[in-house]
Amino acid sequence: MAVKLRLARAGAKKRPFYRIVVADSRAPRDGRFLDRVGYYDPRRPNSEPPVIHIDFDKLNRWLDKGAQPTDTVRSLIDRARRGA
Repeated sequence: MAVKLRLARAGAKKRPFYRIVVADSRAPRDGRFLDRVGYYDPRRPNSEPPVIHIDFDKLNRWLDKGAQPTDTVRSLIDRARRGA
């Protein structure tokens, strides 16, 4: 089973909110997942910067097991590590 770290969309219409999840690569985007490792809120009210929250203990555990992040999730991980 190929395991990926990817985004699952949540939130209302025109107000996206994404969860960073660990899922089987064959599962649908917003379908079944194995674990939730963080979230990304790109549209904060009052022009605040986007919020990226990642549980790095869970993330590193899944990366050690061979999970592959998508390009978008990889860039979010880099931004969270830099503190941006």
